[in-house]
Amino acid sequence: MRVAIVGTGYVGLTTAACLAYLGHEVACVDSDQQKVATLCSGGLPIFEPYLAELLALSQGRISFTSDPSTALPSAEVIFVAVGTPPGENGSPDLRFVRSAAESIGRNLGHGSSTVVVNKSTVPIGSGSWVDSIVRDSMERGMAARFSVASNPEFLREGCALSDTLYPDRVVLGTADAASRKVLEELYHPILEQTFQPPPFLPRPAGYHKVQLVSTDVTSAELIKYAANAFLALKISYINEIGALADRVGADILEVARGIGLDSRIGSRFLNRGSVGAGHASARTQRLWFLQPPNTIWRCPSFRPPARSIPASGILLSRNCKVNYGS
Repeated sequence: MRVAIVGTGYVGLTTAACLAYLGHEVACVDSDQQKVATLCSGGLPIFEPYLAELLALSQGRISFTSDPSTALPSAEVIFVAVGTPPGENGSPDLRFVRSAAESIGRNLGHGSSTVVVNKSTVPIGSGSWVDSIVRDSMERGMAARFSVASNPEFLREGCALSDTLYPDRVVLGTADAASRKVLEELYHPILEQTFQPPPFLPRPAGYHKVQLVSTDVTSAELIKYAANAFLALKISYINEIGALADRVGADILEVARGIGLDSRIGSRFLNRGSVGAGHASARTQRLWFLQPPNTIWRCPSFRPPARSIPASGILLSRNCKVNYGS
């Protein structure tokens, strides 16, 4: 399948390497010409274990360019994997997402049918927003069809390739059956584990088929934020229990072990003092609730807001850092 990935940061580059290894034709687009030159010369702008080796195994199926007109028109699937750093007020800076969407709209192939996939960590509702930007950026009268989907990433820094090839689950948020079918075909080697594992990234013992979560776009976007917030909640909780253990003379390591052995809780993310080692924790996320009509207020901590959250409220993000390596 022909795939284009806009953005060659941590998420974009690791996703590109894995999809190319699986046999897809992948074209990576980045506006940073120096980064593109580095990648074309065999260098890497980031460090991730085995990334260079996986790219070497994918030669001939992956390319890098700063010119979207050479990569986007022929793509069947286009991933948006650009950064969404926090702005001055903590809200996500979506300039790069907007720029990517505009570029996609201007460079869709005539007569093409394309699935545009949000892989960047974006606020809930971004699927519709990206859809409108792409549509507004298309040439008048252009005969091209597209749909916007959500495919959030759940990568741990240092384990990103393994997390991509052997994930806990794959979340696909789509609005129509045709887009869902395209993405299921794209991920089929991972979902069914039909590919030959790289020699340096063997398939985990007992690992078989991957659970597919096929849902709507908004639910997929919320899954990402809900997962981040829950992991942060576990870390904050064990830190609070650690403070209590200090006061009463308890051993927090034994307490965490005793809690973690409960199968309903689990031992992961119960390490006291864990504050951010993963990709998504490199930036600050804030917890917002969006109350129609587009009224936003910020929740500064894990404590519930003073007023109750309406049933129609939507979780957006949170000011916390999560250690994805725990």
